[in-house]
Amino acid sequence: MLPAARKRFSQNFLIDPEITDAIIAAIAPQGSDRMVEIGPGRGALTRPLLEHLEHLHVVEIDRDIAARLVGEFAAPRLTVHVTDALGFDFSVLGENLRVVGNLPYNISSPLLFHLMRFANCIRDLHVMLQKEVVERMVAAPSSTAYGRLSVMLQYRCDMEKLLDVPSHAFRPAPRVESAFVRMLPRPLGELQAENENLFRRIVSSAFSQRRKTLRNTLGRYLACEDFSALGIDPGWRAQNLTCADFARISNYLGKTVGT
Repeated sequence: MLPAARKRFSQNFLIDPEITDAIIAAIAPQGSDRMVEIGPGRGALTRPLLEHLEHLHVVEIDRDIAARLVGEFAAPRLTVHVTDALGFDFSVLGENLRVVGNLPYNISSPLLFHLMRFANCIRDLHVMLQKEVVERMVAAPSSTAYGRLSVMLQYRCDMEKLLDVPSHAFRPAPRVESAFVRMLPRPLGELQAENENLFRRIVSSAFSQRRKTLRNTLGRYLACEDFSALGIDPGWRAQNLTCADFARISNYLGKTVGT
């Protein structure tokens, strides 16, 4: 008997073979890849991945599903980590890691930020998310979807939406449409912010009240002369700034006031 979906784990199992084939083609797994799948569920991606890989790690919070995976696949080829992905230390799996999965939609943003903590050891990520979240991730500055999530992820990764996935491709069908996205972490040498903690604070403050101007949201950090020195209009709103603009602001503050 197939495992039932549990609402508390936000489980929606992929059942469309054409979508599965498209995802596997996009991932293009190679035998020696060091890969981890988040939320394998009924194994829609696990099985075809293991047709290509010598070994696969999976992170699964549902103990019943984890036990079923252990019983179905040979231990030398599959390692099951029975834990919450939000608390998992992905660095223990080594470097050049490839991350794949149908991420739980109820924790998608926190999980993406958690994964970014390990970006230095991740080669790429191919993940399924709510379509609205993916559109926010890849949104351009000055668009309505552009926000804190856009800036923080675009700062760390190059991203591309690969395909839209209709709700009927899952069982049970979610109430939202989905999308599959590729994320490629940038090398550390390409990151512009000298103090990432300060960068995060500036981005968070700027987007704390989207309808307010930068004069209001960043007023505690920047005076009129600071905006002039940066060449930034204080009448702009946060969504008018690029990732590079936010990096310039944080670097300027780090040098001028040592925040």
